[in-house]
Amino acid sequence: MREKDETMERRFVLAAVTGHMSRREVLKRGAALGLSAPLLSALLAACGGDSATDPLPPAPTAAGGGDTTADPTGTAGETASGDPTASTSEPTTGTDAPVPGSDLIGELEGPEILTDPAMMPTSFSEAPQLAEMVAAGTLPPVEERIGSDPMVIKPVHEIGQYGGIWRRAFTGPGDGENGNRLNSSDKILFWDYTGVNPIPSLAKDWEVNEDGTETTIFLREGMHWSDGEPFTANDFMWWYDHIYQNELLVPNPTPEMSIGGEQGTMEMVDDFTVKWVFPASYPMFEQILAGSTQIGGGLSTRGDVLMGSYAPGHYLQDFHPDFVDQDELDQIAADEGFDDWVLLFKFKNTWRLNVDLPVVSPWMTTNPINNPTWVLERNPYYWAVDTEGNQLPYIDQIVMTNAENLEVIGLRAIAGEIDKQGRHMDLAKLPVFLENQVNGDYTVHLDTALYGTDAAIHFNQSYDGDAEIRKWFTTKEFRQALALGIDRNQLNETFWVGIGTPGSTVVNDDSPHNPGPEYRDMWATLDVDTANQMLDDLGLTEKDGDGFRLRTDNGERMRLDMIAVAGSFVDFPQIGEMVAQQWAEIGIQLNVNVLERSLMLQRVTANEHQMMIWMNDGSENILLYPDHSLPVGVPSAFMGPAYSIWYRSSGENGMEPTDPRMREAQELYRVSFGQSEEDRNQTAKDLWALLVEEVYSIGTVGLSPAVMGVRIVKNNMGNIPSRQANGQHVRTPASSQPPTFYVKS
Repeated sequence: MREKDETMERRFVLAAVTGHMSRREVLKRGAALGLSAPLLSALLAACGGDSATDPLPPAPTAAGGGDTTADPTGTAGETASGDPTASTSEPTTGTDAPVPGSDLIGELEGPEILTDPAMMPTSFSEAPQLAEMVAAGTLPPVEERIGSDPMVIKPVHEIGQYGGIWRRAFTGPGDGENGNRLNSSDKILFWDYTGVNPIPSLAKDWEVNEDGTETTIFLREGMHWSDGEPFTANDFMWWYDHIYQNELLVPNPTPEMSIGGEQGTMEMVDDFTVKWVFPASYPMFEQILAGSTQIGGGLSTRGDVLMGSYAPGHYLQDFHPDFVDQDELDQIAADEGFDDWVLLFKFKNTWRLNVDLPVVSPWMTTNPINNPTWVLERNPYYWAVDTEGNQLPYIDQIVMTNAENLEVIGLRAIAGEIDKQGRHMDLAKLPVFLENQVNGDYTVHLDTALYGTDAAIHFNQSYDGDAEIRKWFTTKEFRQALALGIDRNQLNETFWVGIGTPGSTVVNDDSPHNPGPEYRDMWATLDVDTANQMLDDLGLTEKDGDGFRLRTDNGERMRLDMIAVAGSFVDFPQIGEMVAQQWAEIGIQLNVNVLERSLMLQRVTANEHQMMIWMNDGSENILLYPDHSLPVGVPSAFMGPAYSIWYRSSGENGMEPTDPRMREAQELYRVSFGQSEEDRNQTAKDLWALLVEEVYSIGTVGLSPAVMGVRIVKNNMGNIPSRQANGQHVRTPASSQPPTFYVKS
């Protein structure tokens, strides 16, 4: 009975927060379910009501007792179906009944980057701690630190206040994106808060020549690294000359630096101007510089893989053989516990681990991520100000405390121990989050994602650890049959509180990349009979005494292994276990192996995994971030890391795909770089149609706030958008400009 009650409660919360109940229905049916007063108050607020002026009805008493005068039938709040969550009226609107859910899913809003010189502040100020350092002579004046062209940000709501600590949770050394995304303004270009328009960031401006073969960026004069050294075009050329062109550091050049299979070059025009030159027109490169890409991703996000297009050469030269004798460098590496100088160099260029690395991000690490507490402190040389000339960021320090799973993070949130966080907040706990808003002194916001699925099941097409498993993974009909064996509605009710959209991996329906509405349900609806027939037709007809299908090579039970990361975003392990139960109905045994994220990445990069369950975030713009949809970029591409290495190395390394459709998908991606926007959109449609038809990854449930879209925000946090863009390319929450967040005194 309790399981049924919990399901009805989840449905009720869903109906209330998404506009399918009036305020009166929320009161009646909530009371019938016996929900607590705090939860009903929260739901009334989500419906636009004022709980302070609308007293809640008393909770029902035990059967046989209580006052039934107002409802002589004894079925208050219950419909003819017996389900108190069912609505008997359409959602109401108007001045008397505001649109329900408006407080949870608000209007998209955000800060603005001002580029008009007339809007530039004429005087500047700084945090009190920094002012004290200036007075003591240990830090230059703020005007010298920010340079003559600081980025001017108009906060979403108001000018903030200096000070305070921003408390968050992280899940261990593999959770680097937790901090990367807060620091993503260190990208060359970025996106505005809508996620649609490229805007300045490190570069104050950019231009593309008439034939699209040259892209030039103009840097901000007078910028500095966090150690006070000048930041100039030399830092880009140092990266290009000493990192990108060093075959030990970058054995496989990124496809993002090539067009038509031929690499472009980087040139220094003057101290504050850098130019990329390509052998053919490259219309997409502007978006590459703005995207979450290898070239445009910035030092915070891409430094650990030696990408990002710039580097602090004045610091890194002490660990590079172009500047240090090789024997001496090898000794340095050995003394610091590294097997070779390459591993040492990567460590030195990772801001999360190396507290000495100079950065240009708003915060810098002072206690590294491989500790129980990860601490970031304000960069005194950060190059952005608000419209009144106050140097950003407002917040002094970010303190992240390790939590082993989503349950612990949720408990900290409801206890009021997290100030603002959408990452790792379990959507399934939404009723609990709402119920504890008052006691925890926080507010819940929901930000719906734009990518297709929050839990994709990726088949490793390049897996070569078992010939029998590889044979089936590279058979389209096998993948399609398994896709039909999933009950997505059950997953949605259990793990998404019914808020998600069951379907394939395809991007949201409004995207110019979406090939058509029919692709949402393609190979994405439960059909056990068809799935069983397809598997039988493939020759997998023999079963053991428990009904599981047998391998065709040795007659043993076929066992598939899937990696699931614990304590991240949604409950991947439990989702995997439910899929395992569902696949038992079609005779497939699935074993779910739970790993910490960094260990998972090691397995995937080594091409040792069979299957992986993870979201396909970033695919809202698949041509800018294909990593979770197509093996063409990073070596950790879940659906074929060896294929990805092959593609990136132009066939010199890795494994060549044997599936002509996979090669076709890779080719579609490759040609898109040189296409006009109109042709590029059509190519993306063709690519999505191919990926959904081939089912290299199975979609489950998505288009929801489950991944980084359930925001818990303490009520003393300022400049928090009512709703923010939720996607990889905008580096959620970076497009909301975290340096403008502040703690109210």
